[in-house]
Amino acid sequence: MNKILSIFLISLTLLAYGDEDPFNAFINIDNTNLDSKINIGIKDNIDVQGMITSAGSLALSNNYPSKDAFLISKLKSSNYHIFGKTNLSEWANFRSFNSVSGWSSFGGQTINPYGKNRNPCGSSSGSAVAVASGMLDIAIGTETNGSISCPASVNGIVGMKPSVGLVSRSGIVPISATQDTAGPMGKTVMIVAQTLEAMAGKDPLDDSTQNIPNNFDFNFTKNLSKNSLKNKRFGLLNSGSDDEEGQKLLNKITKVITSTGGEVVLIEDTRIYPGEEEFFLLLYEFERDLKLYLGNTDSPYRNLKDLIAFNNANKDSVMPFFKQEIFEASIEASLDDDKYKAVLVTLETVKGDFDRLLDKYNLDAFVGLTRNPAWLIDYKNGDGGAMEGQRSWGNGGFAAIAGYPHITLPLDKVEGLPVGVSFIGTKWSDKSLLEYAASFERANR
Repeated sequence: MNKILSIFLISLTLLAYGDEDPFNAFINIDNTNLDSKINIGIKDNIDVQGMITSAGSLALSNNYPSKDAFLISKLKSSNYHIFGKTNLSEWANFRSFNSVSGWSSFGGQTINPYGKNRNPCGSSSGSAVAVASGMLDIAIGTETNGSISCPASVNGIVGMKPSVGLVSRSGIVPISATQDTAGPMGKTVMIVAQTLEAMAGKDPLDDSTQNIPNNFDFNFTKNLSKNSLKNKRFGLLNSGSDDEEGQKLLNKITKVITSTGGEVVLIEDTRIYPGEEEFFLLLYEFERDLKLYLGNTDSPYRNLKDLIAFNNANKDSVMPFFKQEIFEASIEASLDDDKYKAVLVTLETVKGDFDRLLDKYNLDAFVGLTRNPAWLIDYKNGDGGAMEGQRSWGNGGFAAIAGYPHITLPLDKVEGLPVGVSFIGTKWSDKSLLEYAASFERANR
């Protein structure tokens, strides 16, 4: 179960529009020349008035939202121009255990620009590729577990998964109210910080945003020019240490941080990842939360059962490579309220374990490798089969469950393929993580 989870939980991709997009990252483009505005790509599970919100599915190919998502309204008021929608893994990679990241029935296959037939990862793949290929400097993705961090890492860009509640989720096709968040994906830490500053804030329609501390500092760009790594302690997450190339990269992380006056501490991380419990939580909340989203649209499909029926009726175009086992499992899980309540209690312990580990070693944050290099696109075996026998490392799962922030930025390449470095901290430490990342970015060049 944990191996299967590690495959599908990394995935959230975007649909892209346009005939001049060799990587199939976009679904729709507005080429209006607005020199004074910042062009930005939006993952196609986020509502933009006047554009389709498909979540990558042909079932929602006529879903035109009546208003912008809250975060889109904030971006527009901050001088951003919605350049287009980006392709994603269909339903944010939450339809089948055998899915292929970056593929959707509505947008086709998004391609990693760093290698022939290389997987773009995660469900926010279109947003990552739009930036990595040079089409845009900034895009928005969403993450439940790994769908910003993985595509950012394997496509060689910066990706920020904020603390859950820092950015509104209203107007976004959901998976899980507990873990979902949107976040910026960009060319540099500075533009990611600038964009997060513009999109963050309290939304009356999203209760999670009401938990933002009253003294929270939204000025994310203020201290990015300082050496914020100096005199800070980082716990090194050892995922990848059993691989020769992975250990070289871990050594490089240590060298870069210590060269700036920071300290990297070897830690004993004995936390056990509650994969089965998390998966049940996502199954339960997906059925519930998707029904709420669809109820506010003009779509004829009002719930998950309707979508399953649509997929079965259109299986040749919707399911040519993989089926909908997760959809079906979600229906069954939604009937077990008692198990859901028990799982919530179990997963709450992840936050305590996370913070206790930081306290035990007197750490400012964790640091480690984001994800292994991109694997091959494999329609026969899916992501899981394609990764058999390949390098496999990664971090961020505990932060996803806890709702804690996670930023990744380019570290190096392995055999010509990008690998990112992650800074992961406790709740509401978003500003500090951006500062650490900016300092690392300069020192690493």
